Amino acid sequence: MHNHRTTITQFIIEEQRQIQGATGDFTSLLNDVVTACKVISNLVNHGELVGVLGTAGSENVQGEDQKKLDILSSEIFLSSNEWAGHCAAMASEEMEDIYQIPSRYPKGKYLLTFDPLDGSSNTDVNVSVGTIFSILRCKGDCVNPTAEDFLQRGTEQVAAGYALYGPSTMIVLTTGNGVNGFTLDQNIGEFILTHPGMTIPPDTREFAINASNQRFWEEPVMRYVDECLAGTDGPRKQDFNMRWIASMVAEVHRILTRGGIFMYPLDEKMKAAGREGKLRLMYEANPMALIIEQAGGAATTGRERILDLQPATLHQRVPVILGSRNEVERVTGYHG
Repeated sequence: MHNHRTTITQFIIEEQRQIQGATGDFTSLLNDVVTACKVISNLVNHGELVGVLGTAGSENVQGEDQKKLDILSSEIFLSSNEWAGHCAAMASEEMEDIYQIPSRYPKGKYLLTFDPLDGSSNTDVNVSVGTIFSILRCKGDCVNPTAEDFLQRGTEQVAAGYALYGPSTMIVLTTGNGVNGFTLDQNIGEFILTHPGMTIPPDTREFAINASNQRFWEEPVMRYVDECLAGTDGPRKQDFNMRWIASMVAEVHRILTRGGIFMYPLDEKMKAAGREGKLRLMYEANPMALIIEQAGGAATTGRERILDLQPATLHQRVPVILGSRNEVERVTGYHG
């Protein structure tokens, strides 16, 4: 049985063979990303045993308290992907500016963006966290790329994926040809294809939103949630469940596994603070939107398709509503 299990490396190579003129650079880059996720998984799994829990006493560019694991994970991602000559530059949610490849290494033709440890506030309480990544082509000067080179629409992504560090460690990946899930076999240190062709059912009775922000919600979101909460007595004529894990990777994974809708909408509190949303377009919204759409779901800001947005800055924030297509379209329609 074990001889016929497809590893993530084999899967990527076989996918690459379908592409004419492929050089193997992309495959190698993905392999380096996979290695980084294994190292982070090992750290997350050991937690306080290796002294990596708790806050680092610093803030990131977003003004959020950094966990020790945030900083370690970012460093692991950079060091795993800087040396092999596949990246022209990288951008991390934890760093203000783009990361230039050190001059001692060759430069490649891809740009890598990542959120090294999404949901890191959950590590101290031993709840699932993850890594999100996105790969873009470097279209301009790949020797001296600038932040502007990263500002590509989500539709331009070559690949997107996330690692989920939960009861088992998984990588979920799309290269624009559907979505596949791989589970880390700790015994052999390899990710094995366990969830081929993941799809999201178009209908759901499960929604995820941070209800503590309810007093700030815009009317369309308030209307949608009220209808869900009204259950069989309300206009939807069915009961809904609510979920909230406070880890986007875990929320998206649940939706990919059994359907659902996840909402971090624009609200009055954000508007008052001059913010356009909570989640980062480049590191969270775009990669997750690509995965969700490739699995048959939908992803919008409530007003427009996320993948169509033209990024203005590296750390731009946007509202996010994603998941089962019919529910996302309903909420988006209410905004109309």
